[in-house]
Amino acid sequence: MQQNNPYSTPNAPVSDMQNDDGFGDLKIFTPNGRLGRLRYILYLLGISLVGGILAVLLFLIPYAGPFLGGAVYIGLIVITILLTIQRCHDFNKTGWLTLLLLVPLVSLILYFIPGTKGSNQYGLQPPPNSTAIKVGAFILIALFVVGIIAAIALPALQQSLPSTGG
Repeated sequence: MQQNNPYSTPNAPVSDMQNDDGFGDLKIFTPNGRLGRLRYILYLLGISLVGGILAVLLFLIPYAGPFLGGAVYIGLIVITILLTIQRCHDFNKTGWLTLLLLVPLVSLILYFIPGTKGSNQYGLQPPPNSTAIKVGAFILIALFVVGIIAAIALPALQQSLPSTGG
């Protein structure tokens, strides 16, 4: 007769996270699951823009504004941590790598590490990117390129214009 070892690794299936296509579900407000690179970047950008604008508007309210704006910023930090944990799970690493967010520029590595194909110990592969995600990424890249071109062209344009002495 074989006894179960209480110290053995659990072998529970992750089928509760599976949808009909064999991909995991997307969950923003939980540390469970996986999140791909493109969605991670766009979700962070979108949540930061909306939350930042909301926090600034709340700071304008007399007396209670700083408390409400501060609460929004704390919420943004929590959501960023949850998304980063899911991003770490996508390339089969523990969520403790979220501490990389505290090191300037080192956290950019999370944008470039590809996710694990298929399922890993943290769940099923995230679903493929939708058309909206791809369009958002294209717009983000276009804005980045236009910003670089503007940063190079504007100083050269200012030097070429005749100065009016007063």
